[in-house]
Amino acid sequence: MKTLVVGASPNSARYSYKAVRLLKRCNHEVVPLGIRDGEIEGLDIIKGKPDLVDIHTITMYIAPAKQSEYYDYLLSLSPERIIFNPGTENAEFINLAEVKGIETVQNCTLVMLNSGLF
Repeated sequence: MKTLVVGASPNSARYSYKAVRLLKRCNHEVVPLGIRDGEIEGLDIIKGKPDLVDIHTITMYIAPAKQSEYYDYLLSLSPERIIFNPGTENAEFINLAEVKGIETVQNCTLVMLNSGLF
């Protein structure tokens, strides 16, 4: 199951960094997408809106005010679900995703992974 982490940061104090690490340690294929160069656990952070295939889950780590520029791109990836981590909840994007038949979850990826709910 391939997971796209949107808002990935090379800063080890950020939750997006911790999510990439934990996803990798739980043997999930993970793609970190961010705005800064860097790497997490040997994975290069990709930038822009690259062509990606077989994305099962998108987990959001960017503020709602910055999400609209990614709506079309993320929806075009046709994920099974989008996880809105605390502080990223966005009714507009949730509605757009649900209209496309994409499951939306408002939860913490780290908690989900640690509790077996991912």
